[in-house]
Amino acid sequence: MIGWARTGLVLLCVVVASLVGIPLQILALRTGIPHPGTIPRLFHAMVRRLLGISVRVSGRPSGDRPLLLVANHVSWTDIVILSSLAPMSFVAKSDMATWPVFGLFAKLQRSVFVERERARTSHKQANELGERLAEGTVMVLFAEGTTSDGNIVLPFKSTLFGAAQAALASETGRRLDIRTVHIQPVTIAYTRLQGMPMGRFHRMHAAWIGDSDLVPHLGALIREGGMDVEVHFDEPIPFTARSKRKDVALEIEAIVRARMAGVLRNPR
Repeated sequence: MIGWARTGLVLLCVVVASLVGIPLQILALRTGIPHPGTIPRLFHAMVRRLLGISVRVSGRPSGDRPLLLVANHVSWTDIVILSSLAPMSFVAKSDMATWPVFGLFAKLQRSVFVERERARTSHKQANELGERLAEGTVMVLFAEGTTSDGNIVLPFKSTLFGAAQAALASETGRRLDIRTVHIQPVTIAYTRLQGMPMGRFHRMHAAWIGDSDLVPHLGALIREGGMDVEVHFDEPIPFTARSKRKDVALEIEAIVRARMAGVLRNPR
């Protein structure tokens, strides 16, 4: 009974905040007042607290620009967590643009939608992502291309690391004489549930894998609450005209994989 009451209260708060925030964000995108990253950050900070997610942060997003954050991916809550920390936009799968509610939220946060299975489309969208990076927008790429169970890091796909190359070659990049894109590894690890270490089995509570139904997963998270998450920002890797995206993808993957293993062995 308490769980269902909590669910109703959380959903009511989110609906009210959305009805207020969506018109304000549309205004921000059209006028720049307030900054387009402000309302999404405040909204996600509120949602994070409503879900009972406690975040411990090590490091911080680099102040260097252009900046591409490359993270592992466990659940849709990764977006809530990262967005609550600083203004940023995301690289999202193309089908998300048609999702009810979540697709609208992604568009209002200026996500770049990509079709990873089509090489030509990916190249075109990498150029769009490159322009956004060159303009100074902090972009987040979940390089695994899908979600994991939270216990491991899946291999990183190098295709969209081409966005760094596109940023250097873009019209904006040439005009601003941009010679380096900073790619920062970010590790997201779900460590505790109700104050107790999760372990491999209970970490599945946080994970949203593949084509699993979103609504039951959302309901379970709201009813349970009380998750601890660690977010680690490691030092950025410089990407220049001489860099090879596959080599950089492997280097970033190794950093995130090692960080994840260390955190799960010894959570804070």
